[in-house]
Amino acid sequence: MRATQALRMRPTAMLRMQQTRTVAMRQSPILRMAVPKEEQSGHTITQRLRRIKDVPVELIPLAVVIGAAIVAAGYSMVNKLMTDKTLRLSRQSSKH
Repeated sequence: MRATQALRMRPTAMLRMQQTRTVAMRQSPILRMAVPKEEQSGHTITQRLRRIKDVPVELIPLAVVIGAAIVAAGYSMVNKLMTDKTLRLSRQSSKH
């Protein structure tokens, strides 16, 4: 008999609805601080070249590989445009 009492339907508890809290939204204050002197020090070419020392040593091989890839891509594109005779470089005449 105990199993039948456990399986018997019981009335559901009344759900309590609570009002949600309203969150006060406001803009954050605009912070206007002076830019550090280090970031403004790249105005002339010589000053920019001096900043190369700031580049980590680990990035130099990456720059060499990317530079080589750009040069190879440029060469390949120019070579294709100069040697491919089937490439259409101008419009065809409107007469068919």
